[in-house]
Amino acid sequence: MPNPHYLAPLFEPRAVALVGATETPGKVGAVLLENLIAGGFAGSIYGVNPRYRTVRGVPCFVSVLRLPPNVDLAIVVTPAATVPGIIAQCAEAGIHAAVVLSAGFAEAGPAGVALEREMRLAARKGGVRILGPNCIGLMRPPVGLNATFARGQALPGSLALVAQSGAVCTALVDWATPNGIGFSSVVSLGASADLDFGEVVDYLASDARTEHILLYIEGVRDGRRLVSSLRAAARVKPVIVMKVGRHPAGSRAAVSHTGAIVGRDDVFDAVVRRTGVVRVATAGELVAAAQALAANVRPAGDHLAIVTNGGGPGVMAADRAADLGLPLATLSEGTIAKLQAVLPAHWSHGNPVDLIGDATPERYRVAIAACLEDPGVHGVVAILVPQAVTDAGEAAQAVVAVAAAATKPVIACWMGEASVGAARAAMRSAGLPVYRLPETAVEAFAHLAQFYRHQRSLLEAPPPLAHQAPPDLARARAIVAGALDEGREILSATESKDFLDAFHIPVVKSADASTVDAAAAAADAAGYPVVMKILSPDITHKSDVGGVRLGLADAAAVRSAWDEMMGRVARAQPAARIGGVSIERMVANPHGRELMVGIASDDVFGPAITFGAGGVAVEVLRDRAVGLPPLNAALVDDLGLGNSARSLLDVPVDALIAAQLRVLGGPIGGGLSGGRTIGPVTDDAVLWRHPFEPDAPATSASVPLLIGTTK
Repeated sequence: MPNPHYLAPLFEPRAVALVGATETPGKVGAVLLENLIAGGFAGSIYGVNPRYRTVRGVPCFVSVLRLPPNVDLAIVVTPAATVPGIIAQCAEAGIHAAVVLSAGFAEAGPAGVALEREMRLAARKGGVRILGPNCIGLMRPPVGLNATFARGQALPGSLALVAQSGAVCTALVDWATPNGIGFSSVVSLGASADLDFGEVVDYLASDARTEHILLYIEGVRDGRRLVSSLRAAARVKPVIVMKVGRHPAGSRAAVSHTGAIVGRDDVFDAVVRRTGVVRVATAGELVAAAQALAANVRPAGDHLAIVTNGGGPGVMAADRAADLGLPLATLSEGTIAKLQAVLPAHWSHGNPVDLIGDATPERYRVAIAACLEDPGVHGVVAILVPQAVTDAGEAAQAVVAVAAAATKPVIACWMGEASVGAARAAMRSAGLPVYRLPETAVEAFAHLAQFYRHQRSLLEAPPPLAHQAPPDLARARAIVAGALDEGREILSATESKDFLDAFHIPVVKSADASTVDAAAAAADAAGYPVVMKILSPDITHKSDVGGVRLGLADAAAVRSAWDEMMGRVARAQPAARIGGVSIERMVANPHGRELMVGIASDDVFGPAITFGAGGVAVEVLRDRAVGLPPLNAALVDDLGLGNSARSLLDVPVDALIAAQLRVLGGPIGGGLSGGRTIGPVTDDAVLWRHPFEPDAPATSASVPLLIGTTK
């Protein structure tokens, strides 16, 4: 037999021991014992408390060291100060998993931080894995394990929920039970002092009891482990993620709640795309996705048909589909002919399919069946609004019958309450996902369709680099070493371009000039017309202070521009250190576009690639795409930009891809993965320490890539 997963003692224990078991009403130890007994756990349950011989009929022992040898899991609810010693006893007793519900650790200040460190050290010495502390515990409904102090029991099912918030766990379980939705696991991570998302998801990916995974994330401690586990899980089962802290206020709240690192939200979006999982933005979307997953909705594509007996709700659904980038299917001529034969003459003749207000159950049956048979349709959302002439219950039965025989998903939306509540309950009992609002039904389909779209990213691999000319590493290191010797952590524009040139990335060469005569000489050497830019380590956005002049046609224009520029910059930023100017040849290309391609560091996930409109448009549009290195052409094409940047750039996609891959797929973009920033990002450069050469000089990576006219 294969070796069990190292987290099997946590999820599949033979026996559990509750440390802190008590009969005192209202105490956590009493509530937890009641839940353990009520859950119907198939293994043995023991208590640990020197005050009792038995607790509610459960054998109770004076200490962990006196427990029988078959205990795999300890559940600890005693005060924080006692926990390190208890974990040490677990290790001595051969107990390899513990759920610590106790609070009073890192969230309680320096003393709590020291206790958490002591607990973690005891666990590592003894090979004990810890869930928590400061969590509500763990549910494993298929084996009857309810090691939580939550109210009620979760139904057994195939949906796994992992959350940093105990409140989210209890709320979702409370919603799911009356809706007939069951769980394979409900895991409250709490402070994640030991086990974090990565290891738990890794277990669930191979867990035969789990078919779908829901994650509620506030912050991440181990980004690399999480990425690896998400990629592995998403290959075999749908993973839906709700990541909060998208805005500064939410980020601060998330940090104060869990102590984990939040990271940049656009980088997390890139992680979602690259790992093949799906992100939802709200609790409502998470619930909608959970219901669809529980009903085994499996769209093979994303083209949706909408069938409705009300025009308004059909428009609502179509609008929400457009918001989510979900295409409405174009019905084939054959499908239109089938519908034409059975629907009133004044039906909508397109998608959404409006059955008209007097729609009968038979109309629903025929229309949905016709849409499902259309090869261009990948799923149907069926909407009903209460009408005097439409029987909501009989229409629901018709939809259930069609869905049961279909190989494509059907999602229902029965709007209202008094006259449709029973019909919704019947659909839910039949395993059909049903919602109250059209937008929610569309969201459920969209998120699951997106999961299958994201599977393509899992198959992409970076291109080989063997065909590229080897970079001049000695030259690149010399450039960086020169800057470091001068005490600088940021390269100048000229140094940045020289560095990129060492990696065979095309640049417009520039020369630094500290005097007006040197500037004129540099311009003569470059060839007119030229561009002059102010040279200062204190000025990031040169155009804002009058530090850029374009199209200088001769030496006289260069000298005049020098005098004018120095005066304007001195007035705009009098404290700035001025080293002179840089001179470069003017690129005269009326059809050129400026792009920005760079690498920035995320606190959680490390290097991330940014791409967007360059020049002054960077600040104006604030529209960029973010991806994880290394990339290939397909992944670059999937990065995407907002409408404003795409409209401004308006260049062939293959040109954009080629430009980005010079940086992102080559030695810089691929080689810096896993590095660490040792200097701030600017318009010119950022210094990185190479991850595989920790003692080597830093390298520059975040620089503008110019195509066309300099601004």
